[in-house]
Amino acid sequence: MKYIHIIIFLLTHDLTELKEYWEVEFIKKEFKWSRLLNKLSKSDNTYMMWYRLAYFMFRSESNKQKRVAVKINRKLNIRYSIDIPLQAEIGIGFDMWHPIGVVITRKAKIGDRLKIGSNVVIGFKNYDIGGSIKIGDDVTIGASSMIFGQNIKIGDNVKIGAMSFINKDIPDNCTVYTKKTTILKKF
Repeated sequence: MKYIHIIIFLLTHDLTELKEYWEVEFIKKEFKWSRLLNKLSKSDNTYMMWYRLAYFMFRSESNKQKRVAVKINRKLNIRYSIDIPLQAEIGIGFDMWHPIGVVITRKAKIGDRLKIGSNVVIGFKNYDIGGSIKIGDDVTIGASSMIFGQNIKIGDNVKIGAMSFINKDIPDNCTVYTKKTTILKKF
């Protein structure tokens, strides 16, 4: 039944923006339906294609299509061990190097060309209080990093090193990382 709603969505909506997202994030070439189907049949990682379809279906007027979008996203979350709700606003060019263990709060407002490694958490401290976590354009977040807090703003052109903990605003054009030390005790 969900495939009928997917087909109805694809036939009855303006797909210009969705095609642009698929072109940049999944096909990585000029959009053509044949390229999309070819990539779907050959790729092991189809997360971005299905996520963006659900993302746009969730924003449609139809409650049936919204429910189908939630089902698609739920299956993606289970298959890839990811938790990215459809309420999160994520700009074009979203790229996960190893799509596993990624968690993004529904309160996230993320700009274009976000690149993240595996096991990245973008978490919100208290849902009872308003606000969001804002991440600018051209941000790279290394594997196993955590951005966690209330009303945090990460600027444009920011690089966050692997295994970093961020709980403060980061201005534009910065590289930030959490200093790590290894302590070895012999017994």
